[in-house]
Amino acid sequence: MLEIDKQSPLPIYYQIEAYLKQQIDDGLLKPGDTLPSEREFSEQFHVSRMTIRQAIMNLVNAGYLSRQKGRGTFVASQKIAMTLSGLTSFSEEIKHRGMRPLSRLLSYEVIPATDRIAQQLSIPNQTPVYEMKRLRLADDHPLALETAYIPVHLLPDLTQDDATGSIYAYAEQHGLRLKNATQTLEARSAGPEEAKLLTISPNAPVLLIDQRTYLENGDMFEYSRSLFRGDSYSFTVAMDRI
Repeated sequence: MLEIDKQSPLPIYYQIEAYLKQQIDDGLLKPGDTLPSEREFSEQFHVSRMTIRQAIMNLVNAGYLSRQKGRGTFVASQKIAMTLSGLTSFSEEIKHRGMRPLSRLLSYEVIPATDRIAQQLSIPNQTPVYEMKRLRLADDHPLALETAYIPVHLLPDLTQDDATGSIYAYAEQHGLRLKNATQTLEARSAGPEEAKLLTISPNAPVLLIDQRTYLENGDMFEYSRSLFRGDSYSFTVAMDRI
């Protein structure tokens, strides 16, 4: 049990933060475990709830803990390490890590490409495109929100049921050959609706990834915008010296 050293130059909240972090690193607190309430911690350590709140929020921001409104504070799942050096689908990445991928279709419709979408896909304005919004999960744990646009003429028979699985696998099964993709990454905060779907706190850190996927013949296959939970992902980029 931690004994608070009030004579230490280290702030009390930092001592509590370091103690909890060590408990997680040592496996004494495991992913999914529920933490005591701020009141219980306050009574346990004989400190103010404000001090406890600061320690908890620092660990939430660092990805060690997650807070769910109305449910409490939990030890966060281990981050999924993604390597940005190959073209793989979300489903392939999750399966590779021994988890079960799932896509919850939030919306699916055919729309005329707006100026911005047409520019991203290098197609004429008003070209029919699929617009698919999906919540991506691993072992029923929400990880990302994705909005994808694909020209209808590339996959004319794509159905809503098909959109709940790997669209890359579906495309390749129907004769399309995917070659590569470019990605643009940007840090931002989750909006209220995004936070609700991802089961994170409003304004929690998320990573926005814009991706443009190309076919072997050089044509654009897909343009997508995905929001990844900041507490569930880490990204590694492989680089060669030029």
